[in-house]
Amino acid sequence: MKILVTGAAGFIGMNTSRALLARGDEVVGLDNLNDYYDPNLKLARLELLKPSPNFRFVKLDVADREGMERLFAEERFDRVIHLAAQAGVRYSIENPHAYVDSNIVGFMNILEGCRHNKVAHLVYASSSSVYGGNTLMPFSEHHSVDHPISMYAATKKANELMAHTYSHLFGLPTTGLRFFTVYGPWGRPDMALFLFTKAILEGRPIDVFNHGKMRRDFTYIDDIVQGVVRTMDRIAEPDAGFDPDRPDPGRSSAPFRVFNIGNHNPVELMSFVEAIEDSLGCKAQKNFLPMQDGDVPATYADTADLQAWTGFQPATPVKEGVARFVNWYRDYYKA
Repeated sequence: MKILVTGAAGFIGMNTSRALLARGDEVVGLDNLNDYYDPNLKLARLELLKPSPNFRFVKLDVADREGMERLFAEERFDRVIHLAAQAGVRYSIENPHAYVDSNIVGFMNILEGCRHNKVAHLVYASSSSVYGGNTLMPFSEHHSVDHPISMYAATKKANELMAHTYSHLFGLPTTGLRFFTVYGPWGRPDMALFLFTKAILEGRPIDVFNHGKMRRDFTYIDDIVQGVVRTMDRIAEPDAGFDPDRPDPGRSSAPFRVFNIGNHNPVELMSFVEAIEDSLGCKAQKNFLPMQDGDVPATYADTADLQAWTGFQPATPVKEGVARFVNWYRDYYKA
């Protein structure tokens, strides 16, 4: 198939593109290469994709309406995997306009491109952050997600609503994927694993928020990629069990689906730090701090729907995934 992967120079985008290329798909990778974090890391990721004759890179911002219209009209994609977004919960408090431009305007351009060019299936990145103020665990697609606590979360919830509208009005099959704390080699420098590893190796203290009383459903990158590809291969369909008198947030009469992709195994933050320490062979100096605005104390994914739909659920142990990241980090940065 001919597949558009937006955010192809990103952490998940690069790894997803590699998996698609490995099985013989043609991938057009789009990215604007912005400087939210080190663009050199993004360029290095792209270098892993360029040797494939089935890969082409397009430098373009998804918020560029005319540019996106031309791209869709010229390429005629079979499927679209939309992973480009302005990421980061805390940064969304400082710079909310960046999230509207990329995550709302950009997503509208993706939806319009898919609608007018007969794309068979749109798979897009949502986030576990949509669960916001929810405390009932594990988080389920059948729970209400009407209480976001960051602008980032609000834009991801908006994406799901926009996708549902297009699925209903135009019959566009859409599948949203709520990622839970993705980590692994080639990961983002603004994520805890990267920040902690860098600080420990440089002999600096690490900032441990909520005094270490956090739990996260850390999900290894290879599991995320497999979930993305498997859901892309099974086109979203209307749910015959949807009851409009008692609307279930996890179901729809339109060809619309949303799934959690998480490890279904929340880990204490301090246990995560210990796994990093074990892999590095040295202890961290810890600076314990209160909870940050926009953050949540725990995440925990119910993955029953994902398993029922694809026959797959993530299962990579945190110690194994952290060790792979540390090995990559030492090699890449000669640390």
